[in-house]
Amino acid sequence: MKKNMVLGLSALVALSSVSLTGCNEDSHAKEPTVAHILSVEAVTKTVTEPHQVCEQVAVTHKAAPKDENKILGTVVGAVAGGVLGHQVGGGNGKKVATVAGAVAGGAAGHVVQGKMQENNTTTTMEKRCHTENTKVEKTIGYDVTYKLGDDEDTVRMDKKPTGKTLPVKDGEVVI
Repeated sequence: MKKNMVLGLSALVALSSVSLTGCNEDSHAKEPTVAHILSVEAVTKTVTEPHQVCEQVAVTHKAAPKDENKILGTVVGAVAGGVLGHQVGGGNGKKVATVAGAVAGGAAGHVVQGKMQENNTTTTMEKRCHTENTKVEKTIGYDVTYKLGDDEDTVRMDKKPTGKTLPVKDGEVVI
């Protein structure tokens, strides 16, 4: 009977060790070292970017007078007024009319030349710039969907992954 008992116990120990060995292998199954990428989608954001727009524009300025004292207009007006005044009256009256005509003509010529100089203009080309805003789409990251074992998950990454897998350490995806 002792012999049967020893054989029975030996068989039980052998079966137990085989069972435990199988359990041990399952519990230490090799963990995956990579997660397989299923999809990559760019995440964008609309932003406004300012930029300078410049163009050449014709600009009209008042021209500086060539004769600031308006001497030419005064002289021409005085001569014309003196000639007209000389035509009026006789004797001393003629002299007075000539002087009065010259004074009035000089004043009128001065005013006329001033008005004409106001209309003198010059045109120059100037660079004019202004700021315009443009809306653009900027990529701010990538949503990467991956499969790790039987699980699927999505993670946001700053840069687009270059391969078809992501590295895994201690059961977690390394970004």
